[in-house]
Amino acid sequence: MTMRKAFDFAAKLFRDTSGNVLPIAAAGMLVAVAIVGSAIDISRSYLVRSQMQAACDAGVLAGRRTVTTAGLDDTSVKAAKAYFKTNVRSANLEDDPVLNVTSPDNGQTVVGTATTVLNTLVMRVFGRNTFDIRVTCSSSMGVGNSDVMMVLDTTGSMNTALTGSQTRIQALRAAMKNFYGTIAAATASSNARVRYGFVPYSSSVNVGRLIMDRDRRYIVDKQTYQSRVWEASYGTPGNFTNWSRSNTTDYTTLAECNANRPANSADFTDFSSGTQRKYEYSCQEERSCFLVIFCRTVYVLNVRYQSRSVTQGWSYQPYEYDTSVYKTFARVTTPTGTNGANVSSVWAGCIEERQTVAQSAFSYSSILGISPAGALDLDLDGAPDVNRDATKWKPMWPEVAYRRWDSRSNYTTANTTDGGSAPSYCPVPAQLLAPMSQSAFNAYADSLQAEGSTYLDIGMIWGGRLLSPQGLWSSVVNEEPRNGGEVSRHLIFMTDGEMEPNYLIQQAWGMEYWDRRVTSDGSSGDAARHTSRFRAVCEAIKDKGIRVWVIAFTTSINSDLKACASDSSSYVANNSAELNAAFQEIAKQVGELRVVE
Repeated sequence: MTMRKAFDFAAKLFRDTSGNVLPIAAAGMLVAVAIVGSAIDISRSYLVRSQMQAACDAGVLAGRRTVTTAGLDDTSVKAAKAYFKTNVRSANLEDDPVLNVTSPDNGQTVVGTATTVLNTLVMRVFGRNTFDIRVTCSSSMGVGNSDVMMVLDTTGSMNTALTGSQTRIQALRAAMKNFYGTIAAATASSNARVRYGFVPYSSSVNVGRLIMDRDRRYIVDKQTYQSRVWEASYGTPGNFTNWSRSNTTDYTTLAECNANRPANSADFTDFSSGTQRKYEYSCQEERSCFLVIFCRTVYVLNVRYQSRSVTQGWSYQPYEYDTSVYKTFARVTTPTGTNGANVSSVWAGCIEERQTVAQSAFSYSSILGISPAGALDLDLDGAPDVNRDATKWKPMWPEVAYRRWDSRSNYTTANTTDGGSAPSYCPVPAQLLAPMSQSAFNAYADSLQAEGSTYLDIGMIWGGRLLSPQGLWSSVVNEEPRNGGEVSRHLIFMTDGEMEPNYLIQQAWGMEYWDRRVTSDGSSGDAARHTSRFRAVCEAIKDKGIRVWVIAFTTSINSDLKACASDSSSYVANNSAELNAAFQEIAKQVGELRVVE
């Protein structure tokens, strides 16, 4: 029976005045069925619509999360549809739900439209078999005020090739640039402030100019380095030779002779063929005769000398240098070249750390801070005492750094005549937090160079110092954004290897085999002691409310790296694509991914 026939039949009943109750009751039941049925099916449509909306929202969120610098590509569309399908229910639907995904702004906003057809249960009795269901949704990412400090491994292994001709350092540069692009797109139409800082690290960090700009007294004016000194070794002086005439001139008076007599040499001053001499001069009276008949008195100049052997060579030993000019980045010379010749040098900016303790274990607690307290190298916030050199930083000085070994080529701490220059590596300068254009950011990324050994702790120490709201650069860190909003702080720590200190090179703790600032014997437990420092500093940084992200590139993420990272903030990247993906994932979490419709 169609709906129209049902109403015609009901009208006839109402016109019938015979008082037939049964037909009237039947008509009432039809009306009741229509009302109840429509309520049931409409309720079902609202439920399906709600489920579709939730699935649509999940889909565009997933799609937006996978957007990279390529915009809304096939990967993002597939991710959106997959999440939608997982979250939607298809029972009692005429058609499977469909999600169409688009973007009006190259992936910044992902817009979805979901459609399906719902089969009715009751209303089909009255001729309504289906309902068309349609919902819309969109997702975007907005970034609030964010400070991002990138602590980047630029050790020699970063020159290792990945695939083709691309090296690890090249992959890092590309991933950094894409990270910037993602954040820039998210802030393009907002007043959010995003600042970037950098600490490239290897055997040391290049923070000399930052320290000097803060207070030049924080760098020492003198420092003892493992070096070499050009010295002479002398033999025992022999007896004086007999007097002999030193020239052919005869003087008529003693006064005339004395006036032309050279001064005696006070010490051995003349070098000749490995021999050194000391001279004495004397005027002597002589009688000069011609044919025995004509004689006269004259005065002649006589000389005698005392000789000793001399050998010159290098003494490899600790030596104190004046650093007061060198630390200003002015050119200085040191007599450390060939045969004691002067060598010119200018400080590149890398440093040796402050006073520390040669202890095996270090820790941090929010109550006690770093333990042991004497490890000033791990103090993130304290300023040096300008009257105590032990609390200050030292310039790393490659031109005066020398190792030494004995006659059997074994390294030794004794002073010797055998040795050679110590390898020394210095990354590009670190940078304080600052807003950056894309071109400036890209230029910095392209400046990164790979060399040196892996000291994870020195990178983390200085990343924490430059990002600390309580530290020496707190005025930069705590600078209020113009929009007045809160600032989230992030430290991204990337490494392609585990801790690998080298005790034979010049690095942030000196030359360990000879200086022994970290170990008791110059080598034992070196890596473990640096790792303990690393772990303690990680905890100190997180205690400041800074989120620490860790990326292990082409290496496993060991327990130390995992513990360093904040919760759900560590990644493993085995190739350039995964490195880029890790940076992109961090960028999306630095940003605020949200449903906007």
